[in-house]
Amino acid sequence: MKPNWNMPSPLRPFYQKELSAYRTALGGGLLQEAWRHLERAHILGQPYPVEHTSVHWEMLQLGFRTRNLREIIGQLPRLLVGGIKSWAGMIPVGNTGGANVPPLRPMPIPDDLQQIMRSTQ
Repeated sequence: MKPNWNMPSPLRPFYQKELSAYRTALGGGLLQEAWRHLERAHILGQPYPVEHTSVHWEMLQLGFRTRNLREIIGQLPRLLVGGIKSWAGMIPVGNTGGANVPPLRPMPIPDDLQQIMRSTQ
């Protein structure tokens, strides 16, 4: 098992694009669309401790903003252990990161994100 430290530079623009789309949708009041972009950023950033933890922080903030107690409570343990699990290479691949899914459940990765991940390795 190889520890992960840094997101590969070819992958970073795709991750940042999802976060930017999240902020744009959030600013426009499009909460479901904003959430979908956070989930996509989570899938891309999940193997990397800083990016993984950063997405969980955004998810927690959105939970507070929408007063979603389930999301707030669900994000706290993810914030505490997500980065460590990324570093150790022990992530449930494809998991979207929200409190609406079990934290250890692997999930299918959308086709477009699979292509991005393959092409940037």
